[in-house]
Amino acid sequence: MAELKTKKNTASVKAFLDAIPDDARRADCRRLDKLMREVTGEKPSMWGSSIVGYGSYHYRYASGREADWFVAGFSPRKQALTLYIMAGFSRYEELLSRLGPHKHGKSCLYLKRLDDVNSDVLRELIEESVAHLRAKDE
Repeated sequence: MAELKTKKNTASVKAFLDAIPDDARRADCRRLDKLMREVTGEKPSMWGSSIVGYGSYHYRYASGREADWFVAGFSPRKQALTLYIMAGFSRYEELLSRLGPHKHGKSCLYLKRLDDVNSDVLRELIEESVAHLRAKDE
């Protein structure tokens, strides 16, 4: 079984955020950092070289593969600000309908700018996902 490449490490989150070249993207990431700290009650850690993650949970697939992963996180990707909503989106269709312009995959939410979306809905989405994962992990 292949080992996960993206792992929690000791790199500086502050240095990573400070190094984001685009001023608007850097400001969005600082706002997200504040929001995710509030919602999770956790300090951030770097996961791999470009993901800021908060908290952790243990997961196990039916195949037997298991690992630890962050509860919520984000990355300032070039194309879009990527938020990791680890509970997925199938249970959050109503919230997504009120969020504003976005795209999403299985567990990734893609936003161009934070100012484009409803911040209260975004907070609620992150809160519900974190609560779901924490209840599942207990």
